[in-house]
Amino acid sequence: MVLEGERTVASVAREFDINASTLGSWVNRHRIVSAQGEQRPVSGPERARIRELERENAELREKLIFLKKAAAFFASENR
Repeated sequence: MVLEGERTVASVAREFDINASTLGSWVNRHRIVSAQGEQRPVSGPERARIRELERENAELREKLIFLKKAAAFFASENR
């Protein structure tokens, strides 16, 4: 809510009956930790999508290598 910018710290604190400064401290701490590279765990669907993209990336790299070799072959034939 707050992290996504959808609501203010004060409004969320009121809703959950939490001191606004406490919630603000938690939000700030989360932002600091996130900026330092600590990331949330990857969900199952996200993990599957990452694997799919990694496979696609590998396939495209192989195709690129093939095309470079083919281009070099045909370029040498024309000389």
